Amino acid sequence: QVQLVESGGGLVQAGGSLRLSCAASGQTFSSDTMGWFRQAPGKEREFAAAISWSGARTIYVDSVKGRFTISRDNAKKMVYLQMNSLKPEDTAVYYCAAGRRFYSGMTISDFGSWGQGTQVTVSS
Repeated sequence: QVQLVESGGGLVQAGGSLRLSCAASGQTFSSDTMGWFRQAPGKEREFAAAISWSGARTIYVDSVKGRFTISRDNAKKMVYLQMNSLKPEDTAVYYCAAGRRFYSGMTISDFGSWGQGTQVTVSS
């Protein structure tokens, strides 16, 4: 199992950018699918983006396509989420997660390891 620690959250104005980082430890990182989920106040946790073990494939929820970019560095055991053109509706706690499968339609149940989350707040 992999341990995950997120960082990089904060307060930003609408239209601004943030880069989230996720540091992983554990032997399986380079073979894991990595994902970012988010949970807004009073709402369920939702999928935002995922990247395959090699980095060759990525997938995004429609609401962040063209604005967010997920990437990974297997040598450093890091995953990143570059968030541009942020909107107030992007405000949420963002979680890094590791799983074993990569396919369209991935859900929370596909990911077995989770970080503690990092808060992102976008002001209007």
